[in-house]
Amino acid sequence: MRHVTESQQFTRQLLQRLFQDADRMHEALGSSSGRRELTKLHENEVLFTIFYEPSTRTRLSFETAGSRLGMKIVSTESAAQFSSAIKGETLEDTFRVLCALGPDVIALRHKETGAAARAISVSSVPVINAGDGTGQHPTQALLDLYTIQREKGKVDGLTIAIGGDLAHGRTARSLAYLLGKFTGVSVVFISPSVCRIGDDIKAYLDRHGVRFSETEDLFPAASECDVLYWTRVQKERMSAELYEAIADRYVINADTAGKMRDDMIIMHPLPRVHEISVEVDTDPRAAYFRQVANGLVIRMALLHWILSEGA
Repeated sequence: MRHVTESQQFTRQLLQRLFQDADRMHEALGSSSGRRELTKLHENEVLFTIFYEPSTRTRLSFETAGSRLGMKIVSTESAAQFSSAIKGETLEDTFRVLCALGPDVIALRHKETGAAARAISVSSVPVINAGDGTGQHPTQALLDLYTIQREKGKVDGLTIAIGGDLAHGRTARSLAYLLGKFTGVSVVFISPSVCRIGDDIKAYLDRHGVRFSETEDLFPAASECDVLYWTRVQKERMSAELYEAIADRYVINADTAGKMRDDMIIMHPLPRVHEISVEVDTDPRAAYFRQVANGLVIRMALLHWILSEGA
């Protein structure tokens, strides 16, 4: 697996390997000696982060992960405006140029679904899809799954409710694909009828024997699940009329959380708008900021694997 384009690529064996490496890196980051050892792993290698869409968590997570491994970071934050794309250069030509500069790995974020596959078609170095349109966001799915594993101690046998804008949100799609690798998992999709999860996801879950259901009601699904994974409404990917119609459909606040199980967790890929109230942040079941920390170590593990074995 030279490139990382989609969640389906990951085998359960590789997921376990990455999770174990992430655990070790998490422990190593806890001491100055451990951090020094980590920076020796890839101190002569270079990471390019090429982001055509705005990003806080993903870009800085990749760059911090590379830095913690000793890599040199070369970055462009708004490539759609501040690269030769503004002059009409194709993504394929951009990647031919980037590869000529000699990076060891490139992380790409793009607004167009399928952009990662286009880049990979001409790239001579490993490419990691850091989110492409409404397609996929595989490293977000990795950190989401890793968070579930750390918080619940397992993934097998859990009931996971995935809610919000499921038609336009790539994180929900990517997580659903990874859940197909596990046994006894039940998935409940919660969304307005106009924002349902794609038929391709449902067909994939069917093929892998994963039980799933769909509902427009937040309860009782949210009150019975082990994990509630919520997503924001993707304002930038829909009409203003549709956004106004569904933006306030679901709000998870203290009252909502009070009706959920004591041993469940609440997750969100962030950024949030108002779909999860800030009053929920102090609830120990709120895991979304812990997800961010998990994203650092899982991306460290992934970069290390690609540079050591994957390529």
